[in-house]
Amino acid sequence: MDISKRIAEMKKQPGFQDNVGMVLIHNGVVRNWSRKDKSKVKALEVTPDLTKIETIRQEFLGRDGIFDIVIEAKSGEFQPGEDLLFIIVAGDIRENIKPVLSELLDRVKAEAIAKREIILN
Repeated sequence: MDISKRIAEMKKQPGFQDNVGMVLIHNGVVRNWSRKDKSKVKALEVTPDLTKIETIRQEFLGRDGIFDIVIEAKSGEFQPGEDLLFIIVAGDIRENIKPVLSELLDRVKAEAIAKREIILN
């Protein structure tokens, strides 16, 4: 995802200027070590459930102050440093936007993305 391009597209939506004072972004990348035991990671296999991600996105769009949410979850095998997950949350004020990005990220990762680390031997 070209983040700058997606935000520029979002800014063209009717109502953006009247409803948005903050845009927060999550750009998840592959780590070269495992959270479990710090083992060296060669690659990461990722399988997102796009239907579940859209269901979660729709739920969070209904939160106070939220103007729009964009989520792109990639599928396949990725190397350390490669992008995996993009989330853009646009809305009125930080008190509404910050918790939505945090909760949304946690829900998507827990409920809609399966991962398998390929460890270096």
